[in-house]
Amino acid sequence: MPTITLPTADRRLAPFTTSPPREFPKATPPFNRVAIAAAHVVSDPLADCDPWLDVAIDWDRTIAYRRYLWSLGLGVAEAMDTAQRGMGLDWATSLELIRRSLDAAKGIPGALIACGAGTDHLAPGPDVTIDDVIAAYEHQVGAVEALGGRVILMASRALAKAARGPDDYLRVYHRVLSQVRQPVIIHWLGEMFDPALAGYWGSDDHWQAMETCLAMLNANASAIDGIKVSLLDKDKEVVMRRRLPKGVRMYTGDDFNYAELIAGDEQGHSDALLGIFDPIAPAASAALGSLHRNDLSTFHDVLGPTVPLSRHVFKAPTRFYKTGVVFLAWLNGHQDHFTMVGGQHSARSLPHLAELFRLADAAGLLRDPEMACTRMRALLVTHGVH
Repeated sequence: MPTITLPTADRRLAPFTTSPPREFPKATPPFNRVAIAAAHVVSDPLADCDPWLDVAIDWDRTIAYRRYLWSLGLGVAEAMDTAQRGMGLDWATSLELIRRSLDAAKGIPGALIACGAGTDHLAPGPDVTIDDVIAAYEHQVGAVEALGGRVILMASRALAKAARGPDDYLRVYHRVLSQVRQPVIIHWLGEMFDPALAGYWGSDDHWQAMETCLAMLNANASAIDGIKVSLLDKDKEVVMRRRLPKGVRMYTGDDFNYAELIAGDEQGHSDALLGIFDPIAPAASAALGSLHRNDLSTFHDVLGPTVPLSRHVFKAPTRFYKTGVVFLAWLNGHQDHFTMVGGQHSARSLPHLAELFRLADAAGLLRDPEMACTRMRALLVTHGVH
């Protein structure tokens, strides 16, 4: 197996010999968990634009990656934070992405897709009112539904700024949910993913915020398929999961503890809507296939080694996790470059990426180690490491 010299956390260079890639058996749905991967976007490196200001997407490679996820039996969560929503991907481009993905899904039997609708075309500010937030949500939900899309109702920076307490959140969500055509997925995205969402649901205390969120879920249960909770706290997720209204799913967004949350306990389990399912898609598919066969040992054997990788990808500042997701897609040949919209490929350090390389190898997720080493060496050279 090829060997590469990689930087370490203590500023040394050390040889690292890769391992053979793991063979992940391709599983065939249906699984006994709903499994959705939040998918990344592929930038167009040849576009003559200013990456910090303009958005240029390689549509062919972006849609090809969604086809790859569907081929593994995973659903796609479109135009979410993994696609750099709010960190390089604007609403106009998001809507075009949603349109193209929905069109692609039509040609794939059983393809599951849900699409992010929020308020990101409305800039937060002191003059923004609760009615403005409602109108912004209505606009985006209506646009997604007009394309035939199922909605993931994203958390709103504008609402977090405008709300004066829990009642404002209840008012906004009730108004929007009273109009949806089919049940939606609610997304509670914690401040570790987006600092502008601190205090969501009207409190900085997650336990108090949970009470408001549960009140909203109970009041609007018929319009809600489930809630994705992204707080990176398994205990909070389990407590909330056990209190959900009947028929409302818990979609784990915990990229630190997803394996045990999906496996569940005697009182229930979480389904999955995860950003980490994008780069670990083959392992996720194989593990879910094992779980469907009630083979819990193989489920943990396959998914367990991906958890250290995920915890590294999502380490603080968590909002920069997208860099690791795209880095792995590049190492594995799903795209020909390591550039990102918004210039976000520069958001993580070289030692961080080197450790990510080692952890991906340990999880068996470098599908062609020779190619991965060649690409990693090229990245090292651009950073002056020979």
